Amino acid sequence: MEIIYITIPLVLIVGSLVVAMFIWMAKKGQFDDLDGAGHRILFDDEGPQETKTTKEKALESQQSTDKPKTDMT
Repeated sequence: MEIIYITIPLVLIVGSLVVAMFIWMAKKGQFDDLDGAGHRILFDDEGPQETKTTKEKALESQQSTDKPKTDMT
């Protein structure tokens, strides 16, 4: 009978910790997209030219105009 006096508070403490962890993880976005990764592998990746941002494209075009053209023949 004395074991019940120990296990009931212990179960209540552990259960409340589990519920608190679940709420904290749900607020942090842990459970937002469970199926996304499984669906993403079914589609082809975009090519390397398509994935460049406009900022990267502008930087490349600026670097190509800044470099002097040299002929090494």
